[in-house]
Amino acid sequence: MLALAAPVGAYEAITVKDGGTVTGVVRFVGTPPTLSPIPVNKNRDVCGDQKPSEALLVGPDRGVRDTVVMIEGVTRGKKGTGDVIVDNRNCVFVGHVTAVVPGDRVRVRNLDPILHNTHGYLGQPTVFNLALPNKDQMIDITKRLGKPGVVRVLCDAHPHMFAWMLVHDSPYVAVTDAAGAFRIGDVPPGTYKVTMWHAGFRPKGNDKDGRPLYDEPRTVTKELTIAPKATATVEYELR
Repeated sequence: MLALAAPVGAYEAITVKDGGTVTGVVRFVGTPPTLSPIPVNKNRDVCGDQKPSEALLVGPDRGVRDTVVMIEGVTRGKKGTGDVIVDNRNCVFVGHVTAVVPGDRVRVRNLDPILHNTHGYLGQPTVFNLALPNKDQMIDITKRLGKPGVVRVLCDAHPHMFAWMLVHDSPYVAVTDAAGAFRIGDVPPGTYKVTMWHAGFRPKGNDKDGRPLYDEPRTVTKELTIAPKATATVEYELR
């Protein structure tokens, strides 16, 4: 579990002058494991019989989707203005991995005609536990995400459903796209630690509810210098 010490409220939004950009890619090295589909044990008329595992998504050029890259130690910088929505759609969470930063509005929505119960854990403690019985129902959880860290998101009604939400202490964070690429802009010039986080992907059996378990998250940290109005590039390997 990734531990982030500073409270979200410690970050100060300012106008960034001469900000730089960090770009890069996360690539898988070696042979990706074959991940079995996840059986559905409830509401199969809506959800289907099984869902593909999203624990490891590798593209044609070996780019890894849904990896989080964050710049550490930025206490003053650009304002976060995102609108983050985690959907229950076709009985999976969309997105599977999301990043939340100071200034974001965060909501959970049910797009299915069945009950979903979206339950978020920061370690062991519950940070939100939401019953969404109605299609198109949406609940704001912004105020429940005041502490940085990794939130594991489950559906108590459907054990095949799980996702991840990383709450960072600044807006300098990104989730890789289908090509494994990311971009973080308006970075105050300086030297920083830039950390890659992936939730883990090698199967480790199932929990008591039949939910698949995977190995521990992977983290890799590199030091990177960002010059004024310049672009710095960093690459990571997952294996």
